Amino acid sequence: MKYTITFFTVAMVAFCFAVDAKPEEKPNVILMMCDDLGWGDTGFNGNKIIKTPHLDRMAEEGAVLSHFYSVGPVCSPTRASFLTGRHYYRLGVWTANVGHLPKEEYTIARMMKANGYTTGHFGKWHVGTLSKTMSPKGEKRKPAVNYAPPWERDYDSSFVTESAVRTWDPAEGKRAKNNPYYENGIVAADNLKGCDSRVLMDRAIPFVQNAVKEDKPFVAVIWFHAPHEDIQAGPEYLKMYEGHGEAAHYYGCITAVDDQVGRLRAELEKLGIADNTALFFCSDNGPEGKEPKDRSKTRRAGSAGDFSGRKRSLLDGGVRVPALALWPNHVAPGSMVDTPMSVLDYLPTVSAMTGAKLLDQRVLDGENILPILVGDKQLHSKSIPFRYGKYAGLVHGKFKLIIESPTDPSNDRLFNLAEDKTESKNVIQEHPEKVQKMRAEILAFLTSAQKSHSGGEYQGNGFLPVDSWKALGAETGRGKKKSAQ
Repeated sequence: MKYTITFFTVAMVAFCFAVDAKPEEKPNVILMMCDDLGWGDTGFNGNKIIKTPHLDRMAEEGAVLSHFYSVGPVCSPTRASFLTGRHYYRLGVWTANVGHLPKEEYTIARMMKANGYTTGHFGKWHVGTLSKTMSPKGEKRKPAVNYAPPWERDYDSSFVTESAVRTWDPAEGKRAKNNPYYENGIVAADNLKGCDSRVLMDRAIPFVQNAVKEDKPFVAVIWFHAPHEDIQAGPEYLKMYEGHGEAAHYYGCITAVDDQVGRLRAELEKLGIADNTALFFCSDNGPEGKEPKDRSKTRRAGSAGDFSGRKRSLLDGGVRVPALALWPNHVAPGSMVDTPMSVLDYLPTVSAMTGAKLLDQRVLDGENILPILVGDKQLHSKSIPFRYGKYAGLVHGKFKLIIESPTDPSNDRLFNLAEDKTESKNVIQEHPEKVQKMRAEILAFLTSAQKSHSGGEYQGNGFLPVDSWKALGAETGRGKKKSAQ
């Protein structure tokens, strides 16, 4: 009953706002994502220690997406899906530091450029190498084969690293080796000291300013490195968390991200475009490491909330992440949306918001969630697919099925997420018909994904995938060692 009242209120407020909207004005879009931020690591999701006032203000002025999935339980897969609206298995990005974003993909950037937008990407990239001759992951990364920089993927402006860097003084430390910041394709040399979140926002804000000066709508993708390892907070942030030991570094670099979100929003207000700019925020997977027994003794101090699993797991703690949506005069302030949705929905939703065209011949795994965000509907029409290591899964409504074999159902697990947050009770015997339908849907998805992986939707351009198809049950990369279910 509580949700029904909330939904009705959202719908009425959204209707009232829509009366005054200006449909002829193209909205700007900013898509933000943290790295390894757990579901329980923000104030708007109930954290009582970590200070995130600017994100909490976003929550108050927009919608909290309390059942939002990264889809990938590790970095690169989520990012590939984020940009394309397609499951990363279609692209051959099985796990972190494997494969790349094919040039044939129809991404948010390509879609928006065709719609008259200027495009920018800032922070982590991690869907291909940025050099043909080197990679922080060495020769095994196949830098020439997996070369796929943002400046060759439809971004007008970019300031990126290939993979993770230290969250303080990002150009220093072991993660900086062969992993420089590239600014529009050129190795950056200036303004790289101090807080990494501030360093990348120093490039994102001028991009926004220039777009306004040129009177062009823009889409900005801002992928913070924090709180991924190596985790180091600056002195002012450590002071904020005195008494928390090593965890102060983790908490501090999250608050540093929050400060930059606040700085960006202040600039949007100053430029007079805040009301015509939609902002989205999420994380790429759950928190790193095991659940700490004593957070004061570790920098891996993230929280998955009440959910089981963490990074590298298909349990909700590994793939259910904090998320927000803010679009003034469209999404009602203070909305709480508990409908399952994911990063797969970003591309079709941005298309609906801006009038940008989708490709008819391209299979999308996500859907337009704008009707849910504005209160016109409650249910997500499409199921949400998962695939990692030797596991495949599906969320349909409030049920999740995880399987290990296309033919042997003996290890299948079905969870009722509405009643079982920890995914500790297998209810497969109680819902045999549901299991049968969901299992068939998983296998149909995998068949479709295999066709996509071979280039089946690229219209005969001679595309050859980098790696052979990974059949269900075949463990890959880091998933082979650490996939936790």
